Amino acid sequence: MSQFTLNLIVIGASFALYIGIAIWARAGSTAEFYAANRGVSPVMNGMATAADWMSAASFISMAGLIAFTGYDNSTYLMGWTGGYVLLAMLLAPYLRKFGKFTVPEFIGDRFYSGTARIIGVICLLIISITYVIGQMTGVGVTFSRYLEVSSSTGLWIGAALVFVYAVLGGMKGITYTQVAQYIVLIIAYTIPAVFIALQLTGHVLPQTGLFGTLNASDTKFLATLDQVVTDLGFRSYTGHHQSTLDMVLFTMALMIGTAGLPHVIIRFFTVPKVADARKSAGWALVFIALLYTVAPAVGSMSRFNLTATMWPGAETGQTFSQPAVSLEDIQNRDDLHWMRNWQVTGLLNWEDKNGDGLIQYYNEAGAANEQLAAVIAEQGLQGNELTTVNNDIMVLANPEIANLPGWVIAIVAAGGLAAALSTAAGLLLAISGAVSHDLIKGAINPGISEKGELFAARVSMGVSILVATILGLNPPGFAAQTVALAFGLAASSIFPVLMMGIFSTRMNKEGAIAGMLAGVISTLVYIFTYKGWFFISGTNMLPDTADAWLFGISPASFGTIGAVINFAVAYLVSSATKEPPAEVRDLVESIRVPRGAGGAQAH
Repeated sequence: MSQFTLNLIVIGASFALYIGIAIWARAGSTAEFYAANRGVSPVMNGMATAADWMSAASFISMAGLIAFTGYDNSTYLMGWTGGYVLLAMLLAPYLRKFGKFTVPEFIGDRFYSGTARIIGVICLLIISITYVIGQMTGVGVTFSRYLEVSSSTGLWIGAALVFVYAVLGGMKGITYTQVAQYIVLIIAYTIPAVFIALQLTGHVLPQTGLFGTLNASDTKFLATLDQVVTDLGFRSYTGHHQSTLDMVLFTMALMIGTAGLPHVIIRFFTVPKVADARKSAGWALVFIALLYTVAPAVGSMSRFNLTATMWPGAETGQTFSQPAVSLEDIQNRDDLHWMRNWQVTGLLNWEDKNGDGLIQYYNEAGAANEQLAAVIAEQGLQGNELTTVNNDIMVLANPEIANLPGWVIAIVAAGGLAAALSTAAGLLLAISGAVSHDLIKGAINPGISEKGELFAARVSMGVSILVATILGLNPPGFAAQTVALAFGLAASSIFPVLMMGIFSTRMNKEGAIAGMLAGVISTLVYIFTYKGWFFISGTNMLPDTADAWLFGISPASFGTIGAVINFAVAYLVSSATKEPPAEVRDLVESIRVPRGAGGAQAH
């Protein structure tokens, strides 16, 4: 059976399962569509939340970013997992106790303002659409390789599939679909990681293999990888080379952005009790850790395998002891067929610049390395000949690079799609709820029937898929980089207003509105300055390079600054205006006080 046929069977079976679940659990009411009728158990909700959370950025892109940057991109792991602790401790239980369907609804009721609710809707749409672009980018990458079509065609296929099961099922159907998708994606991520860890280090667990010794040598795996990449003129893999300030701000943006993501927060509205919201967050962190503790090993081992493919001598840590891979080998060897497959997608490419029949992979800017400089002079190299390696292909290509069985490759394809589409569905549900429940029912037509509201929710979801797909054709970065921008927007807009809404009785509607606007506008302007207006290529006012960033702060890190601006503006405006009504202050106090609690008694 050909690999293409096997891919079709496994991917087709997984989607048949998802669509079947959506039909079985089809939402028949707004309560089922928005919050699964508040009947999801903490363990089930934790698993669904993990799938909702571990998007294309986590499954496809994060390990690729770690592979090519190393230690500095461990910020993704620290920020994203740390954010769940904030969410579990500071937000989830209180928002569930408030008992609303959507984040903008909480904002509108807590700040007794329809305007605040509408601004919350706008912030949610900006965050969610940016996030969906990253997911659709991952869908396009996966489909383009495994269905052997172009990235744009793969994007449209994925959009059609997510439309079917997300629009049908609502939160009820999406919850059970995401449970199935989590099982698929965690199997797909860990099986090849185990195989590759055994191949390279002899360890069954990738987590321990990362710190083990390389097979057939006495040196540590990471030490060998450091030696190999520095031989080729790249920065050391385990060293810290970026701005510490930017690293701290980026990690913080991911953390507080996590706690402010609307599509994650609404998952905690689906459990029966307030205590279950905290339990759900704990279970979600457990399920997420199963993948996130493996990701550093996947990233480092995929980098080593790629380098050893291009320079076979790297397998023993002696990079230049053998010549680079030849064009003849790439075109004819069965174990290198993966390079030909990925070349078709345009995400991997090479060029024999000096005409010697070999493809030399190295960092041209690292020619100060004496050994590399000697190789360049001896072989007459004219530049790096592995001209394109998209970060987003590393996890998907890893099983092929390591020559794992075809069924493993097919499962990885299904896992990548499960990760991207599970999160896309959750985001689209957050968007549809904001449009139909908060905008249409809450502001435009309060008398709309339940049937009409459901119809509006499904139409808005369809429109959102279309917009995200069109923008996904020209994304502002790799999947994880695009998603990181969404986290910055959530950090600067939603997180501060939720924190102040729960923990400050003094915060009023004027402060909340001014803070949200100041935070999201400042962050958007900063991002668009370097990424282009509305992410349109060529419209950026400054180059997106470290030397052009203000104080070395990257666009993805600015969300932390935006959050500080939000808090500061909200505090100043609230201090200068009248305090909230007494009933609102009492409401805020009641959210934080356990039901039935009384005053302390002397004994």
